[in-house]
Amino acid sequence: MKKRTTVLAVAATVVAIASVGGAAVFVGRSDATTAEPATPVTTATVERGDLSQVVSASGTLTYRARSDGTPYVAINQASGTYTALPATGGAATCGDTLYRVDDEPVLLLCGKIPQYRDLAIGAAGADVAQLNRNLHTLGYDQTAGVEIDPAGDVFSWKTRKALAKLQHDRGQDETGELARADVVVLPSAIRVAGVPAQLGTSAQPGKPVVEATSDTLVVQVSLAPSQRTDVLKDSPVLITLPGSTSTTGQVSRLGRVATTPDGQGGAQDVKILVTVTLDHPDEAAGLDQAPVRTQITTAGVKDVLSVPVVALVGNTGGGYAVDVVGEDGHRSLVPVTLGLFDQASGRVQVEGELNPGDAVVVPS
Repeated sequence: MKKRTTVLAVAATVVAIASVGGAAVFVGRSDATTAEPATPVTTATVERGDLSQVVSASGTLTYRARSDGTPYVAINQASGTYTALPATGGAATCGDTLYRVDDEPVLLLCGKIPQYRDLAIGAAGADVAQLNRNLHTLGYDQTAGVEIDPAGDVFSWKTRKALAKLQHDRGQDETGELARADVVVLPSAIRVAGVPAQLGTSAQPGKPVVEATSDTLVVQVSLAPSQRTDVLKDSPVLITLPGSTSTTGQVSRLGRVATTPDGQGGAQDVKILVTVTLDHPDEAAGLDQAPVRTQITTAGVKDVLSVPVVALVGNTGGGYAVDVVGEDGHRSLVPVTLGLFDQASGRVQVEGELNPGDAVVVPS
């Protein structure tokens, strides 16, 4: 009776450990060497290879936005009437005309600093460096026959000449000066997610005109705070798309603030937002707001021996073993030390007197 009690206790321990890896284990054999079985047994093979731990979660395929999932917002600074607005789902890149006020184009520039003042020769600062970087990236310094230092933070005659060329190409007055009302600044090329403004209405400074995301597809995954500690930046991710096709990606952003959907719910509903960048975005082209499944790899080992988790048995003296069936049919329990549990494959890393190809007993 004491031996049976011990085995059951060890079995419970294995169940608890394996549940961390996502698989339940039910064991209850003794640790005695047994004779050749009277009836056939089901076996599996000891394998050598790579194992990994994963966090499985549902996600949404969408376009990149802010770290909390909300869109970027373009704030209008021009006065007049909206005479042209972009369409939802449309795209605009740095230097494009984003919308029009009194039929005058308002351009999109890319950067992190909102356009908070007018710029002309002699101005200096981070916003000037941002303008110089845009002009250089768009090639307007070369088109104008000058060379602009993209890191330069001074509005020089070169800046003026390149800016005038951009203004000419976009149909603005060629002043060579940048008025605050003539541009909006967003972090990157965009995809239009919404247009709060309406055509023909009054354009008022300080009011939102366009809501946008980047033009890059990503997967957003909501994880429980306890899972957040397991996931690292750059962790590889397997993504199952609609139609059961798969693609890969990696964790590019980890949320720092736990939130609940719409600000409601209890502690069990608190989630951390994780952003996954796709390795091959073209494989998901045409999908937006599509539900996907993700497997985020949190740990891994290479070139190790493994057995199915269900092959583990508990030793009465503590620890674990596997029931090995020899070529002659005789069975013996071989003590093993456990390593990483691979939830996806249902296998566990083992160390002991085993060899690849050995047969171990598993439940029928």
